[in-house]
Amino acid sequence: MWLIFHPVHVTLTSIDHVGGTDSLKVFVKMYFDDFLIDYKLFDEKGYVENVTDNQQFPADLMEKYLDEKVNIFINNKQVKGKLLNLTKADNEISINLLYRSDIKPESITVRNLIMTSLYTDQANMTIIRINDIEEGVKLTPKKTEETFRLK
Repeated sequence: MWLIFHPVHVTLTSIDHVGGTDSLKVFVKMYFDDFLIDYKLFDEKGYVENVTDNQQFPADLMEKYLDEKVNIFINNKQVKGKLLNLTKADNEISINLLYRSDIKPESITVRNLIMTSLYTDQANMTIIRINDIEEGVKLTPKKTEETFRLK
């Protein structure tokens, strides 16, 4: 039934460096029903059995999920994100996070494992905007990470 609504398996992640600061603003958007399936595989406690389509997913569990599934490395050092907000509308979930980084990053590596163990056609579209550089990449189950050189 859900295939009728979204026949593709895709997420969007955008990473924006806030100029002159040590902050990265990260936005993640995905389909809620796919997320629940992926989360169930991630969290063997079966928490999602109690979540309905009309409920908001708990922020602390989302932060834990994204901490495992979306890894960001600045100058070869992994940084951790803090969830700022989470919204769900229709069948889409949108998340804003804040990461602390170096003020002048030289490289950024993004690893995105969202739903890569679920769907062979999963596409995790990732866009970075740092300084004057804007690049996009399609991450898949076969290619889960990309390194961007910023100098």
